[in-house]
This record gives sequence, C-alpha cells and structure tokens, in this order.
Amino acid sequence: MDNKPWLAHYPVQVNGHLDYPDIPMTQLLKEAVDQYPDNRAIHFLGKNITYQELYDKVLRFAAVLRSLGVKKGDRVALMLPNCPQAVFCYYGVLQVGGIVVQTNPLYMEKELTHQLNDSGASMLVCLDLVYPKVKKVWEHTSLKEVLVTGLQDYLPFPKNWIFPIIQKRKGILIPIDYNKDRCQSLNQLMQNAQPDSTLEDIDPGEDLAVLQYTGGTTGLAKGVMLTHQNLVTNVMQGKAWFYKAKIGQEKVLAVVPFFHVYGMTIAMNFCISIAGSLVMVPRFDIPLLLKAIHKQKPTIFPGAPTMYIGLLNYPQLKKYDISSIDACLSGSAALPLEIQEQFEKMTGGRLVEGYGLTECAPVTHANPVWDTRKNGSIGLPWPDTEAKIVHLETGESLPPGEIGELAVRGPQVMKGYWNRPEETMQILQGGWLLTGDIAHMDEEGYFYIVDRKKDMINASGFNVYPREVEEILFEHEAVMEAAVIGVPDPYRGETVKAFIVLKEGAHTTSEDLDDFCRARLSAYKVPKHYEFRKELPKTLVGKVLRRALVEESKMASS
Repeated sequence: MDNKPWLAHYPVQVNGHLDYPDIPMTQLLKEAVDQYPDNRAIHFLGKNITYQELYDKVLRFAAVLRSLGVKKGDRVALMLPNCPQAVFCYYGVLQVGGIVVQTNPLYMEKELTHQLNDSGASMLVCLDLVYPKVKKVWEHTSLKEVLVTGLQDYLPFPKNWIFPIIQKRKGILIPIDYNKDRCQSLNQLMQNAQPDSTLEDIDPGEDLAVLQYTGGTTGLAKGVMLTHQNLVTNVMQGKAWFYKAKIGQEKVLAVVPFFHVYGMTIAMNFCISIAGSLVMVPRFDIPLLLKAIHKQKPTIFPGAPTMYIGLLNYPQLKKYDISSIDACLSGSAALPLEIQEQFEKMTGGRLVEGYGLTECAPVTHANPVWDTRKNGSIGLPWPDTEAKIVHLETGESLPPGEIGELAVRGPQVMKGYWNRPEETMQILQGGWLLTGDIAHMDEEGYFYIVDRKKDMINASGFNVYPREVEEILFEHEAVMEAAVIGVPDPYRGETVKAFIVLKEGAHTTSEDLDDFCRARLSAYKVPKHYEFRKELPKTLVGKVLRRALVEESKMASS
C-alpha cells in the first residue's frame, strides 16, 4: 500500500484489482447482442439501430471484407466521422482479424499519404466528402481498395433524400461515378452481402486490434499498437470506475470522434460494453449537440473542456433541458474549476477530470465520479494501473510533492510503436511508459499534471508551466479560453505569451489581465504579451494546439 497510496482512497465499490476476460473486442458486442438484441444501440440524427441490426451490419461488412481478400493482420483504414458506418466497420474489421487504422477525415494529403503508407493499409473506408483527397493520393499509397459511403446512407426517410439536396445547394455534394471510378459503394456491397459470423482465432494479448496514430503535431505521426487486451482491459477499468452505470439502460453522448482513441474507448466501446445507446453527433456543433441532449436525454457525456465551455457560453442554452446528464469524464486538456462547477449546476450531474494518452488506450487516471475528487487533479490511477513520478534526468522515483515526469504501467499500455523499435525503447522502459508529462503526486495518491515536458517555458532559468498560467487566466471573469506558450526573448531566452478568447459581450485589456496575473503569480510567470483572438486552433477533441500557436509566433517574428 505504501507505493500505491491511492488504493486507500478508492470508492468502496471499486476494487484495486479486476479479473479481465481473455476475449477479443468483438466479444463485448456479441454479449450485448445476446442479452439485449432489441435495445437501441445507435441513435443517429433520427435513425435508430438495435443491437441485433448493428450486429447484422457487422457480419455483412465482415463478409464484404473477406470477399475483397482481407485476411487476419491486414490493416484497414477508416476515415469516418461519428456515424453508424464508423461502428459496424470498426467491429467488422476486428471480426475478420484485421487491424483498424483510425484516420482523421480532416487530414491533408501529406498526412494521409504518410499514415496509409506507414501502416501498410490495403483498404480504406471513407466518407464521400473526403474521397477527392483520397483519389489524389491513392496511387502513392499501399491501398488496393477504397469503399465510399455517405451520411445519407444511414439517415431516416425523408432526411436521406433531403440531405444530398442540401449538400448540392451548399456546393459540397461530391458526385461519384462508381462505373468509372475505381472505388466501390459500401452501401451497395453491404446490400449484396450475406452475414458471415465466422470469427478469426485471436490471441487477445498479442494480436493487434488498432493502429492509433499519434504525435503528428510534433513530427511524423507514429502508429500506436493496441492489442485486443489493451482495449478490453481499459473498457473493463472504465466499467468499474463508473460503477453506477446501469447495464442496458444508459445513453452515451458520442460527440468525441471515434477516430480519436478517447472517443473510441470511452464513448463507443464503453457504451457497447454496457449495452447502452450511442447518441451520435457527427461533429461538434453546439445547436446540434444541444438538440440531441434535449430530445434524446443522454446520461453519460465524455467530452473535453472546450466542449463544456462552448455549451455553457451558448446564448440560447436555457432553451434546452440538459438535466439528463448524470456523469461526465473530461479529457484531452485541463478542466477549469469554474467550468466544472457551472456545468454541474446546469445539469445536476457530475463532471470530473481524467487523464490518458494514446499509448494507454487511453485512460490511466480519473477522479472518482461520485466520491472524493480533488480540484486541479487528474485523480487516482485506475485499477491495476501503477503510476510514479521520476526525476527528469536520473529517472529515479521521487517522493510525494516532488515534480518530475509521470510514468505509468498497466494492462492498457501499448505493445509499442508500429515499425519503430528504437522509439518504443525510449518510451517503454522496464514495462513503465514515460508519458512526457510533468506531474506530482500528493500523499493520498492523487496526481496533478503540471504540463507537457516539451511545452515547459524556460524564462531566465526559471521553469514556467503554461497550464498553471492558463488556470489563473481562466479565473478572470471575461476570459472564456486561454492558451500560453513560450516565445523567444533576447534578454530572458524565453518569455510568456498568452492567447485569449473572451466571453461573448465581455471586454478586458492587456493591462487589466497583467494586473490580474501579477496579484496571483510570481513575476517571472506573468505573461509579457497578450493576443486576443476569436478562437484558438484545436484538434477535433478540443485540445488546444499550442504547437500551432508557437509556429504562428515564429512566422510572425521572422
């Protein structure tokens, strides 16, 4: 217990050690189908799909894959937003023993070409809207087959008729001539296929389920090798943590994209493991999201701070009933206390901060949802997850209160990086994964992220952690969002710059923010430059792209 003080502070309903089934990911879906075949598995813009109907689509897609020559170990890329196709294609690939390569639909041609070639993907399933990009790079990749689908394929009548008309009016309709183009229609292939329930022999601990790419903002993206066991164990850990979740009764709001590891595990896979209903929204659109909450009454809402901030600052928020939300796990960035408190007041539910990374499938820590949480903390390590703080230079373990690099070990930790043994050895040492995050642990085993090691600012020899400065700026009544970076300074080496997004109708000045920060921060941490913006660059899960701001600042000063 001495080296795992967090176990003493677990909710009584949660065990520190769990028994994990030795099963492939597809078994979680099969169990939901067997027990709740008529339960609604998916709600998508008015379209309802039961578990039995979803499973039929999974088996039909498995048949399509086999007919096109996909075998165990083959990589199949999915370039889809949150829609029914993203779910049944994912499980269909796993059904035939293939490896899912999650691909961001917003990728530019260079990024797409790199990922497809690096993974060796032989097939891609994509949305019709992104097919022009795919068509341009096809000849330069390992792809043999491209299957195209559209959101209208799984919309209810009359939306499925109206949707293409709206796209045409907006000038975004992509006409595809399947007789001339090399690609094939996923919808047509599915209609002609007969369900194939053959299940490949899978070794959950060895066989890969997903290649999840990460690190693209700091160089070429790396493929994280996640096994079936990695994914199953992280889902089981989530079920233990959300111990009040009722099997077969919950509705999970799925706005975090499935092609991101957080959305894949905590929205899609977790929901299916509890035979819940996925209330899917294809993109983060606040009016669309609020309508879905108001009408469908989701109970669980995995999200990112920017999503909760966006909802709270929406002018017409009070027109919608969002009180159905019972539990939210916030990830991808620090959760400001003010946002947590406001959101809980609006919903009556619980919003807690967690932590994870792609290499861990992704969750390693979270605050207890219904028990003792600590503001500013990422919470406690999940069951069977070990964590420690190590010295940045020597790698030795540090005592509570000391700041160093967070290292984690557990059954959800990746097998390694795809075709990158040297980089795997650098980050995986003795079973411990070095996260690259600067953190500390308190006496009770709650962990606190100080910042990313690579984002740390060195101002006149003093370490400044952007997250700490951002937290102070969030406390200002006019500030909706803030991002802090280091910029070159001829005297200090680096100095602090803050990018600010104001709340609607709010006003403040650089001088006012400077006074505000000086009253709360050491002088060397106070931003020397402020830039006001309408929005900040973000990933699709709402993580602010600090590196993009750094690059913009470099270009502006050159």
